[in-house]
Amino acid sequence: MRIVYFGTPSLAVPTLAALAPACDVATVVTQPDRPRGRSGKPEPPEVKVWAVSHGLAVHQPEKIHDGAFEAWLRRMRPDLCVVAAYGRLLRQPVLDVPPLGWLNLHPSLLPRWRGPSPIQTAILEGDRMTGVTIMRMVLEMDAGSIVLQESTPIGPDETAGELTERLAAMGARAMLKAVAMVEQGTAPEIPQDPAGVTTSVLFEKGNGRIRWSEPASHIHDQVRACNPWPMAQCLFRGQPCRILKTQVVEGDGEEIPGTVLETRKDRLIVAAGQGRLAVLRLQLPGKKALDADAFLRGTPVSPRERFEDAP
Repeated sequence: MRIVYFGTPSLAVPTLAALAPACDVATVVTQPDRPRGRSGKPEPPEVKVWAVSHGLAVHQPEKIHDGAFEAWLRRMRPDLCVVAAYGRLLRQPVLDVPPLGWLNLHPSLLPRWRGPSPIQTAILEGDRMTGVTIMRMVLEMDAGSIVLQESTPIGPDETAGELTERLAAMGARAMLKAVAMVEQGTAPEIPQDPAGVTTSVLFEKGNGRIRWSEPASHIHDQVRACNPWPMAQCLFRGQPCRILKTQVVEGDGEEIPGTVLETRKDRLIVAAGQGRLAVLRLQLPGKKALDADAFLRGTPVSPRERFEDAP
């Protein structure tokens, strides 16, 4: 089976690693190197780093809708194209190139959470289950027929980063199965139920702004969904403060939301709009991220002090 693989971030690496020894990977298509970090120097996508280190050819087109990319793909003669978080929309002339079509890995149980941020959104919305879907690729975003799905529970304290790693591994195993089914001609084509469609939007820095008037359970989910990016943030003593780990605890807020109700050895108990939230790990500007016990040793906090909403 000759394939061309499309992927960009770390989520896409396990699937490429699984397919490389099992298929003839003609080329890996990934996005161009982009500036990252404070230096602003262009850095390669994680998929490119893996592909180059394993001797695979890499193609990084700036334009994919000018006809030249379609012609290039035809010259590659793929039987099948496989996509995992490539990050760019493809048009019909490109989709028509491989005779066996396209398979796309999406880290949700479609039709729930189509769109660019399904993992973060599932956590933010308090979902207890998620999974991976291998689907046929069509023009409409994440709307293709389902070939294979596998589900998994979301841990009550699991972060988006941790869940991404798990789903990446699940997706790699599922994609191997799906590619084999396509090669054998046994791949099902299960239409998505339009009544079940929900859509995620691209997570932005603003998604990390904490509003202490929200229920404690929602803030806890927000902290998890925003880790490792953009990180949930609020203000403490007039400074930005990242809240990195929390736990919902029993009891009512009883005070203005954001008020520190008590400090214990390993946590700060904070009033929310509904319920209480234990802050277990946090970070001030220019400082290391600290568990609450270490934070409190260096920054004593008194009850009735307040965490303020992020601006």
